[in-house]
Amino acid sequence: MIFRILNYDATIYINQVESKQEIYPVGSFVFYTGDKEWKSPETLKETLKNIPPEMEPYINDWRLPVVELKTMDARKLTNQRLKEIVEISQSMFAGNYDDLRNSRKIETENFMMAATFTRTKIKREDLPEGDEINMCEAMDRLFQKFENQGMEKGELIGIEKGKREEKQNTLKEQLKVKLGTLSRPLEKQLTNTSLEKLNELTLNIFNVTSEEDVLRIIN
Repeated sequence: MIFRILNYDATIYINQVESKQEIYPVGSFVFYTGDKEWKSPETLKETLKNIPPEMEPYINDWRLPVVELKTMDARKLTNQRLKEIVEISQSMFAGNYDDLRNSRKIETENFMMAATFTRTKIKREDLPEGDEINMCEAMDRLFQKFENQGMEKGELIGIEKGKREEKQNTLKEQLKVKLGTLSRPLEKQLTNTSLEKLNELTLNIFNVTSEEDVLRIIN
């Protein structure tokens, strides 16, 4: 990805030069929607192996800003459409579908874009007609559809359970590596912890130095 971004930026600069335009700055970033935390290189030098120490000062670097959809702060966004898409996507990622059941109206395309980002199996025909939808009506309609198919609140609610279990298992392994061991009472408490608290613990995992730190976060 760093090489692709480098190529995009260079191409835009070259096109500006060749067209004899004023050269405007270019800023590129990756809008990451993956399920797992981004761990790929974010600078050119991180991708280069065995750089001789005497050459390192002369090797130009290139930075790749990565914005993670799951953890970005939607409150800082000034574009209302993008803010809605991010907020809905984050609720879908977390499995908090009840949080989406509110009376506000949003553009239908924003909802479908969030479903695409999160790979949620929702079709346009599953939603109320019109360019705008009432979120409460839309979620009730989705839940009813899946209930009519004989599923308990449909696959949407099943996603919440699956993601919580996946998050629990990942955190347990991370904590065992960080703390060396994990007591049975703490493992049991993590199993019963809400997805919201598990996400909060994930964001603070680097600040955890003891089981007391974990308990303070999840309680």
